[in-house]
Amino acid sequence: MSRADGEPSLMDEAARAGWLYYVGGLTQDQIAAELGVSRQRAQRLVSRAMSEGLIRVRLDHKIGACLHQEAELAKRYKLRHCRVAPSLGAGADANRSIAATAAAVLESFLRKPEPLIIALGTGRALRSMVDELEPLEAEQHRIVSLIGNIAPDGSASYFDVIMRIADKVRAPHYPMPVPVISDTPEERAMFHNLRAVQNVFELARAADISFVGVGQMSDDAPLLKDGFVTLEELRDMQRLGAAGEVAGWVYDSNGRYMDFGINKRTGGVRVEPDRDAMVIGIAAGSAKVGAIRAALSGNILNGLITDEATAEALLHD
Repeated sequence: MSRADGEPSLMDEAARAGWLYYVGGLTQDQIAAELGVSRQRAQRLVSRAMSEGLIRVRLDHKIGACLHQEAELAKRYKLRHCRVAPSLGAGADANRSIAATAAAVLESFLRKPEPLIIALGTGRALRSMVDELEPLEAEQHRIVSLIGNIAPDGSASYFDVIMRIADKVRAPHYPMPVPVISDTPEERAMFHNLRAVQNVFELARAADISFVGVGQMSDDAPLLKDGFVTLEELRDMQRLGAAGEVAGWVYDSNGRYMDFGINKRTGGVRVEPDRDAMVIGIAAGSAKVGAIRAALSGNILNGLITDEATAEALLHD
């Protein structure tokens, strides 16, 4: 996917800066902080919004609808960070619509001078995000996985993103050297007793910001498609009220983690509700609406990157 397909272009950035300045009433310093750019660039973007005729009685640009949805989602779910990307239309891969926007947000944190611990989940949406990243040097940060990287057959998990991001970002990175889901709770405990695993766990739990995917628990559940659970296990979880999963940890429609089989064998770090640190969910598509809503309602997430169609569904129950 090219940047023009999904990531805010120069005109998109100008539209967003113009909205924040003329409608939001933010100063140029505040706009710079919000967009993760210098004050000088923020000033140029605001000027461009005026010179290109984007600012009239209303914002004459498709990003305006997205910004309105961002504000409404942030208000309804008390989000600390929200971005809504334009949808690509019916039948398109929703991950494509949000990948570049998510990459731009991640890049804004990677460019911060102060050292950060950045934790990443896994899955299709995050892999698409990492594929859109610009190569950059960020040696001041540490990047850590929240989820195991060993598939059921012993191979590397296909959608693990830590090694992929290592190819683009020069920063220390820490994979989670455990199975995504162990065969038994005892096996999981054995892995967790390893010193190297404990070190990665401590780092992940101390993350300053986390980016996670959101998996649905319907018949097209990623956990099933990727071979981590059987159809019988999925059916059992559905009967017990499973609504979604974050980093392999399954929760119900209220966003409460469930005390059953798979959650006793999941190998990675659980993202606890009401974290002080930012946890941004990256997810879009009609199949994921219920899972996203539950994660937001349960305060597992305090940030969201999605597309217009998904945002509309989340705002209209």
